[in-house]
Amino acid sequence: MRTPMSRVRGLGAAHTGTQDFWHQRVTSVAGIALCIALVIIVIGLLGRSHAAVVQILGSPIVAIIMLLFIINTVYHMWIGMQEIIIDYVHEDKLKLATLLANTFFCFGIGLASAFAILKLSFGV
Repeated sequence: MRTPMSRVRGLGAAHTGTQDFWHQRVTSVAGIALCIALVIIVIGLLGRSHAAVVQILGSPIVAIIMLLFIINTVYHMWIGMQEIIIDYVHEDKLKLATLLANTFFCFGIGLASAFAILKLSFGV
């Protein structure tokens, strides 16, 4: 016999509980600081020549901030779209296809963005 509390501690059918909920909240809080840093960087780039922009974006601190922004934003986007798909797509085959498309899209955007920053940073 199971009590109601033991059923709650079972964490539901997926046994993940509120992990995605907390990851979504943590990435949104981290995104606040990273967006402020991004705005400061962009304001600092206004009116500069192409060579100066490439030099600033290629500096290690700026590149690390930009990479953190990209990783955080892509992960936040992936979790958010995954939750929307799970909640609103009811057909199993379509749900699987859209979840795969979401994963590949987020991975592709993240990889392309990180590649651009790393290319600027390493001057290749």
